[in-house]
Amino acid sequence: MSLTLLFILLAVGASLYAWNNESILRRWVMNPYEVNRRNEYWRFITSGFIHADIGHLAFNMISLYSFGGLVESIFSQISPMGNLLYVALYIGGIIISDLPTYFKHRNNPNYNSLGASGGVSSVIFAGIMFAPTTSLYLFFIPIPIPGWIFGGLYLAYSYWESRRGAGYINHSAHLWGALYGIAFAIAAYPPVIGMFIEQIRG
Repeated sequence: MSLTLLFILLAVGASLYAWNNESILRRWVMNPYEVNRRNEYWRFITSGFIHADIGHLAFNMISLYSFGGLVESIFSQISPMGNLLYVALYIGGIIISDLPTYFKHRNNPNYNSLGASGGVSSVIFAGIMFAPTTSLYLFFIPIPIPGWIFGGLYLAYSYWESRRGAGYINHSAHLWGALYGIAFAIAAYPPVIGMFIEQIRG
């Protein structure tokens, strides 16, 4: 079984379990106040495997499935520890993407967030670093968009929305997960920078 499929099954199972157990949902969601006051650090990980509803779950898992196989395959080719790298990318993305949220809301008992978006963004942007010209389709745009253009637009939008702070979507997690994915790809395989540039030039 691929790690991508394993992560998807874990997210589906954890979400279904939490939807049917309110106390588990409250205990697993990212609540920076509880982390700060009660040292409940597991929330950095558990919050990345539970989702608000079926739409939220489906969107994240379809996105992960679309890029996960590519990134898994690349990591297995560039390192004998490819599986470990992939786990560090995905789980690290979930944790790192929540750190800005934690520091911003650690004194706010009413703030909660959940979902795999940070980890998924990490995988997507690591994939874009290795294959920047791969075409992506957005739900509201019926034409393919090169990955590197999508990535730039996504980063700009996430930055803008995270600064605006409106709505219920944690755009900060999307932004930092994406940046972590880029940094991780470069750290894992420095030649990816040249590969990225050459593919765009080509």
